Amino acid sequence: MLPRDMKGLLNESTATVHKYEPQRDRGVTECGATTTVTHDQMRVLPVEQAIDERDASKCGRCFGDGGGY
Repeated sequence: MLPRDMKGLLNESTATVHKYEPQRDRGVTECGATTTVTHDQMRVLPVEQAIDERDASKCGRCFGDGGGY
């Protein structure tokens, strides 16, 4: 189970939420899949909120129980 306040990066064009890691050198997600996504298509919000309110899927590269990508 994820911490309730764990931040995710929601790609609104694919409805996929990724692990948000702003300290990474290449991109801001663990998987790097958002490096070519424009900023107006991304939102930082809690992972559970993206899933509950935006009907998003978890990225399969970022999360062991994810299904997207």
